[in-house]
Amino acid sequence: MKMKKPFIGTTAFFIVLLTMPLGHAAVILIEKGLGLENVYYGAVLLGCLGTGLLLAGMNTTNALIATLLGMFGALFVWGGWIEFAFSYYANRTGVQPLMQNGEIITKAEYLIMPSSLGFFAVIMLYYLFGVRSGCRFFLWLQRALKIDKMIELAKSSRNTAMVTFMEFIVLLWGFYMMLLLAYDQNFAGDRHPVTYFIAFGSALWSFILFVKLIKISQLAYAIRYAIPTVIIFWNFVEILGRWNVFTEVWIEPSNYLLEIVLMVIVLLVLTVTVLFSEKNVQQEASQ
Repeated sequence: MKMKKPFIGTTAFFIVLLTMPLGHAAVILIEKGLGLENVYYGAVLLGCLGTGLLLAGMNTTNALIATLLGMFGALFVWGGWIEFAFSYYANRTGVQPLMQNGEIITKAEYLIMPSSLGFFAVIMLYYLFGVRSGCRFFLWLQRALKIDKMIELAKSSRNTAMVTFMEFIVLLWGFYMMLLLAYDQNFAGDRHPVTYFIAFGSALWSFILFVKLIKISQLAYAIRYAIPTVIIFWNFVEILGRWNVFTEVWIEPSNYLLEIVLMVIVLLVLTVTVLFSEKNVQQEASQ
């Protein structure tokens, strides 16, 4: 089976899209399953598993497998080491979640996450002034600032797994910061025009990217392109959830096990499908 161009981009989009709610659900299940005393041991192991996937991806020459391993590695490291690190220090320092009408609308760990804004800025400076990345936004900025010729091109080829890993982590981190700052009443608020602009602007932006995505004919590149497409679209999903437009089943996965299991099955089917499709393409090329 060889996938056609529109289906390659669409399949890549849904593979990445399903990682978002399932990543949330995995964190919640670890918290509830292991309890407060043991949850951080589970978090450390989850991050180690993500690192193992990254290392495996860095040692394969198959671009699709490297992309998938880099993406899932980033998902596990984010959920295991980053989210739980914020959670640990929020609990340790007694930070209280943001409540509204008796319900938690922002967990304590997300209230302290914006404090990492300076680190995010440093990473952005590295990508802007230190490397010649494949991100079109950074390429445009480098040309606009006329610093593209100042940046020495790396002589060695980029590692696909590491590129995917960093892309996933930095995009997720950056847009989390944007949403948390938008929700903050000191800056805007979840019903502020700025938040509406972010919500519907993200929906429009992701649609434009999706139109470009379905024109891609190479699976590994399609999945890497789907990562920013989905994460930008997820801004819209997160804000709709904040507005209580729908029920976020991944927030309470134990109450919606059927939906979570169905998402896992769909993700596995789509992933296996693209792997077999890539294998067939390689066999045809070798013949």
